[in-house]
Amino acid sequence: MKSPPLVPPPAKLGWLDALRGIAALVVVFDHSSYTFMADFRRELMPQFNTSRYGIMVFFLVSGYIIPASLERRGCVRTFWIGRIFRVYPLWAVVVTVLLAVNLLGVAELHDFGRQSAATVAVAHATMLQELLGTPNLLLVLWTLSYEMSFYLLVVALFTVRLHRQSAAIAVTLAVLSAASVTAGAVLPASALSGLVGTGPLIVCASIAMGLAICCASAGSPVLRVLGGVLGGMLALALVGFNGTVPLWEGLVILAVMFLGTAVYRAENGQSTWRRTAAAAVLVVVCAVGSAYWSGTDDHFARRGWIVAFLLAVLTFAVGLASRGRRVPPMLTGLGTISYSVYLVHPVLLAVIDGTIGRRRQDSLVLEVAFFAALLPVCLLTHRCVEAPSQAWGRRLAGRLQPPRTGH
Repeated sequence: MKSPPLVPPPAKLGWLDALRGIAALVVVFDHSSYTFMADFRRELMPQFNTSRYGIMVFFLVSGYIIPASLERRGCVRTFWIGRIFRVYPLWAVVVTVLLAVNLLGVAELHDFGRQSAATVAVAHATMLQELLGTPNLLLVLWTLSYEMSFYLLVVALFTVRLHRQSAAIAVTLAVLSAASVTAGAVLPASALSGLVGTGPLIVCASIAMGLAICCASAGSPVLRVLGGVLGGMLALALVGFNGTVPLWEGLVILAVMFLGTAVYRAENGQSTWRRTAAAAVLVVVCAVGSAYWSGTDDHFARRGWIVAFLLAVLTFAVGLASRGRRVPPMLTGLGTISYSVYLVHPVLLAVIDGTIGRRRQDSLVLEVAFFAALLPVCLLTHRCVEAPSQAWGRRLAGRLQPPRTGH
């Protein structure tokens, strides 16, 4: 029996919590600046895209920690249980509150066009709605679709025992991103939805995802491989042919997450630092080149994206280099509640925009006041929703954990 891969204990992952906390605050500022500091935002965005900065930091952290979570358990079934109890309970609460305030007339939902309520609900239940041609109930939910795609890919690689090739996978995705720009591969947004129809795509993708998860979690080795491969193919197809962000950026997002995984492997002796550093250089070069040559006529938008991306990678590198040092408790605390911060703040902003309205002039005082009001609410949702649901997930996973066979 093979020993499980080494995973740093939670006490040594404080630097990751700190990065999550910083990323969450930057994303909140990006969205709240529409309401409280619109003039400042217009000046800042061409130079520094705060949204992409925070999101890329999140993706790097996810890339580091998610495969570690799967490999620590050594079981796809308990991995999915852990992810479901980690992600869905707070998501369900936030969506329910959003629907309630919409019914009360204090916040407006996106227009879903001709899509039925059932179709929208199923698309969101998969968390792949961004990749299924369905507008997000909350704008921030689009990143969860890429997270879910990453989960499916990580499980696919684990089931076919290619999970330790993270550096090569990151480089391959980054090169494909650059090649798509060089070849002028421009697909319309949600191309698959336009080809087969949004409704049929949602039905097919939902069934495929359910089969992929069930089969990959089964006891039969053959079913595990079939389920893993099905999930991985679904993720690649949706990211490659049905995203709303450009193809090159969708591939860069996946490359960034696998770069985070490559760092985890180097730190735990599963790869070399030289190989990981080479992969990082190639990913950064391809990502920046893809953004620069992406074909957009907005030079400032490109510059803002590139600066944000480079600073996100630099932030992750600084966090990694400082991982042996003591992390301020405030930052680790912010990291602990970062998921709540990420999901709750758009609801509060929607209520503010729907009642008081957006400020015509910048107000730093109101910006700070929003943060001061948001963080206690997020602490409450973490304690009342996130922490209990995660505990339930751990107990259920513990009961269903099979004897470890090793990979």
